[in-house]
Amino acid sequence: MNATKQLHDLGQSLWLDNITRELLTSGTLARYVSELSVTGLTSNPTIFDHAIKNGNFYDDAIRKKALAGKSGEALFFELALEDLIQAADLFRPVHDATGGVDGWVSLEVSPLLADDTAGTIKAAAQLHARAQRPNLFIKIPGTGAGIPAIEESIFAGVPINVTLLFSREHYIAAAEAYMRGIERRIAADLDPKVASVASIFVSRWDVAVKGKVSEDLRNHLGIAIAMRTYKAYRDLLASKRWQKLAASGARPQRLLWASTGTKDPLAPDVLYVETLAAPDTINTMPEKTLLAFADHGVKDTMRFDGGNAEAVLAEFTREGVNDEALAADLQREGTAAFAKSWSDLMYCIASKSEALTKTNQA
Repeated sequence: MNATKQLHDLGQSLWLDNITRELLTSGTLARYVSELSVTGLTSNPTIFDHAIKNGNFYDDAIRKKALAGKSGEALFFELALEDLIQAADLFRPVHDATGGVDGWVSLEVSPLLADDTAGTIKAAAQLHARAQRPNLFIKIPGTGAGIPAIEESIFAGVPINVTLLFSREHYIAAAEAYMRGIERRIAADLDPKVASVASIFVSRWDVAVKGKVSEDLRNHLGIAIAMRTYKAYRDLLASKRWQKLAASGARPQRLLWASTGTKDPLAPDVLYVETLAAPDTINTMPEKTLLAFADHGVKDTMRFDGGNAEAVLAEFTREGVNDEALAADLQREGTAAFAKSWSDLMYCIASKSEALTKTNQA
């Protein structure tokens, strides 16, 4: 049995943190589904920027859409929805077989809406309606403006992937927004089954403190934060508040490990996969990490009680790391990075549109 199948059988979903038209048209994604137990995928502006900029698989579509008068965000979302609809259809058998628990794909609202609650709510509803696929998550960042948008979107019946969460406290805020949305649906006599996942970014913690702490703490911060958050997740699922919602038919907002590619060349390439093996969670990983992990095995699973997370975090505190302040910094930096990727993406699409339509006219 390969390692990816072991993780799947443990109860952790393996999702691919990537989507390109080449992955879809070449049959590679379908092979990952059949051979590596991949049961979903995530996307973000950076992924699409790289895919469109570094290949020609989108050129024909960009040319046709540009000649039809499409540009900017409108052109991009048409491209993205084409890819994600195809991927959603590929994962639909998994989605149906698991009763809607698995088999999801994710599309992000414009990062420029990170501080716009009303705009985020509107965009999430429109994108989900355009896709007409039950297994499409709309990604909303768990920022100050994003949290109320998450609650309203869940209440409206839009499945949400809460992104850019970096700490236990970020996770709890997202979970409470989800539960408020479900509680409002129950009060309004609406179906409480609206899916959601909460995405905790892991590796960026270790990048942030690299060279600032003792060598024996190297690459330990992200895992400790994840372990602490996993305990909060298990505690929430055992809480009376959640049990009441579950009794009404609601489903858990699953915890998702994001940013799980190893950034340190001296660390194992599957560091954040091996250490984050846990039932009832998702690990969305880059293609390189997925392929590397297929050759490994599952050693241990995460403990429900958080293991030694608090002891490890205390060591970081003694070395001057304020995890609460750093979580806020990482969320701001992540939001800014996605906005920059969005700007780069819009520039790439504009440049390609101009070049391709000139070629067509010539």
